[in-house]
Amino acid sequence: MFSVERTSRIQGFYKLDMEARLKIVADWAGLTEEEVRALSNLGNLPREVAESMIENVVGGMTYPFAVAVNFRINGRDYLVPMVIEEPSVVAAASNAAKMLREGEGIRSLAGPQEMIGQIHVVGCRAPHYKAMKILEAKQEILEEAKKSTPTIVGLGGGPRDLEVRVVDSRMGPILIVHVIVDVVDAMGANTINTVVESIAPLVERITGGEARLRILSNYATRRIVRAWARASPENVGGREIAERIVEASIIAEADPYRAVTHNKGIMNGIIAVALATAQDHRALEAGAHAYAARSGVYKPLSRWEIDEDGYLVGSLEIPLQVGTVGGATRVHPIAKIALKILSVKTAKELSEVMAAVGLAQNLAALRALVAEGIQRGHMRLHARNLVITAGATGDLVDKIADRMVRDGKISYEYAKQLLEAYLRGEKV
Repeated sequence: MFSVERTSRIQGFYKLDMEARLKIVADWAGLTEEEVRALSNLGNLPREVAESMIENVVGGMTYPFAVAVNFRINGRDYLVPMVIEEPSVVAAASNAAKMLREGEGIRSLAGPQEMIGQIHVVGCRAPHYKAMKILEAKQEILEEAKKSTPTIVGLGGGPRDLEVRVVDSRMGPILIVHVIVDVVDAMGANTINTVVESIAPLVERITGGEARLRILSNYATRRIVRAWARASPENVGGREIAERIVEASIIAEADPYRAVTHNKGIMNGIIAVALATAQDHRALEAGAHAYAARSGVYKPLSRWEIDEDGYLVGSLEIPLQVGTVGGATRVHPIAKIALKILSVKTAKELSEVMAAVGLAQNLAALRALVAEGIQRGHMRLHARNLVITAGATGDLVDKIADRMVRDGKISYEYAKQLLEAYLRGEKV
């Protein structure tokens, strides 16, 4: 009797249709018919769109789509779409937005929509001298770059500037050329990559080296967004709570371990909006955390203080590379709906909204942490999830969740125990 080797080496897997790929995966994992049906459900994403977005598609996965309310940003009201799996984030953002509605609400301002394309040149002799030759030829190089992006140039964007650095490495000096491109309302990855590919031969001729890497940088330091807001102490729970929020901010400034969690709270809001609008959230995370560490020590992206009027004031500075045209943003049907709900006209405005949401989310997290402890805020929502997992439905979900919170016993086992008691006719 011969056994067939179980292998992940599946030749031509990408050429198969979705059903054939799913059958292979189901056989591999021993999926039940019910599991296969669940996995093959693409929800509100048309199959042809799913298969055009990524490779080897076998199904879909749905996250909740919510809307945060109460946001007033730069004097304008917004309903903010958010996609996230974590309980209490949307409620917390809405609550903090209400605290920050005074006057024009949260103020937010984005700079130019400029991205950086990099060319890493290796093997050139006298690299510092060659850096000067690159700068001498800047206009020629920029004119060559413009030829590769006529659409962006026609929209008022395009290559703007050139920078050159020389860094030491284990393989010797590396000459790095940065081309700065205004990408208008695009995230800009495809545009930037086209630009650096187009000018790489000219850079090689000038330097005598080899353009080893030609790609955008996701460290979007030319695309900084700033948000700031103020709240009266009464709106956040009193003077003592406001002062504790400031203390929590100072602790994050002093302790990188706390700063990471502080910034995670900011990104809860930003990434939820990014997912709803189909942005490259991996690029946003990478850029934000690199910016937090730009001093050589990881720091919080926001700060909270008390101003001369006794108001709690917060400020946030973060790089955000987002787009309202191109990519998944204009392909995914729900992302298009999310942008319609937001009613933003430009990538600049979208980034300003996202920064404002990040600042509000940060305030909500800090307030919960210093006022009641973060766990208490999560407790009831976590209890509801456990009750639903245990099999409860309808009004029974809230009834059992409330009992779990009252008893201070938040566990699947206790949820199951209470549900079984109810089904036996006992009072919950």
